[in-house]
Amino acid sequence: MSSAVLVLNSGSSSVKFALYRAAGADAKQLFSGQIDNIEYLPQLSLREASGETSERKLKSFPGPGRTRAEALSFLIDMLSQRAGGAGILAAGHRVVHGGAKFREPVLVDRDVLAVLETFIPLAPLHQPHNLAAIRALLDGAPGLPQIACFDTAFHTTQPRLATLYALPRELEERGLRRYGFHGLSYEYIASVLPDYLADGAQGRVLVAHLGNGSSLCAMRERRSIATSMGFTAVEGLVMGTRPGSLDPGVLLYLLQEMRMDAAAVSDLLYHRCGLLGVSGISHDMRVLLASTEPRAAEAVDLYVYRAVTQAGGLVAALDGLDALVFTAGIGEHAAPVRERICRGLAWLGLEFDPAANARDGPRISREGSPVSAWVIPTNEELMIARHTLQVIGQTGS
Repeated sequence: MSSAVLVLNSGSSSVKFALYRAAGADAKQLFSGQIDNIEYLPQLSLREASGETSERKLKSFPGPGRTRAEALSFLIDMLSQRAGGAGILAAGHRVVHGGAKFREPVLVDRDVLAVLETFIPLAPLHQPHNLAAIRALLDGAPGLPQIACFDTAFHTTQPRLATLYALPRELEERGLRRYGFHGLSYEYIASVLPDYLADGAQGRVLVAHLGNGSSLCAMRERRSIATSMGFTAVEGLVMGTRPGSLDPGVLLYLLQEMRMDAAAVSDLLYHRCGLLGVSGISHDMRVLLASTEPRAAEAVDLYVYRAVTQAGGLVAALDGLDALVFTAGIGEHAAPVRERICRGLAWLGLEFDPAANARDGPRISREGSPVSAWVIPTNEELMIARHTLQVIGQTGS
């Protein structure tokens, strides 16, 4: 138990957490949960490894500047007690953007934090809140090692051409390039591919991380060679509230003709587009699939169309395809979306199995299909726990 590490994924008003301990060369989850409404009426949800769940309201924490620090301090004390009072050796954080500088997990101090803050404009929905948790622990638990694990790091194996925009060199030197995201999810999928595909795991695999944020990653030998997201987490597929790839001329029109300022354009791109914008109903795929509204159906149609057409581009980067993997919320649970994407890619030789798809797989292609299709649950928290234990020297992995 002395090797317990805390995994944190900090959002604007909530913190998702999990507690892991070293188990040989891997990590085993002890608890998981979430603190919601930190700024107002905080509520803790806790799930034990046995599956037992509990909820409790927490006292309001004093002052907006101390709210998150107080909540995390309470969480550490509570989990330490539940884990037998052994204490927590380190905290591992999901940090969306590591820029070009950070290619692997890193121990965070105030100098590293200052560099990570410069990436906030590249991931404004996530980076500020990821870093807020780190800052809170630096203040409230300065002796606790903190490890930043980056969603961009997995994509640093891509060839240079896959990272370039056709911009002047001086803009590339300022960091305007394609980074890619959802790397912790893709890294986990890469780690378990041999369990599903055996030797085929080393082949040409396209992974579809489909959720409120959606992207595709082309892998060869379980390494990223191309991905649909780029400079920010807006590019690529249609998402819950983000539009995906967009003609830059649209932005010029919004700025010049509609007289929108940068803040208004940012709010539009991050909060009012995607499934929500097209449907006018919801960003939630479950709601749209259940709806009889034509706009809901069109939003789903567009989501699938963009996924299929952009998948074709990444298949070209792979010089063909051996396997397609679905993961994340929509990918793991929305069977109708998986079916439509698979049928849209039937030209590759993918022979779809409707019955297996209705059962959520794991294999949803017919035996003998030239291209296999799979549903593999992701586990970003376990990936962070593994990295954290490795950085602090608690595992050999």
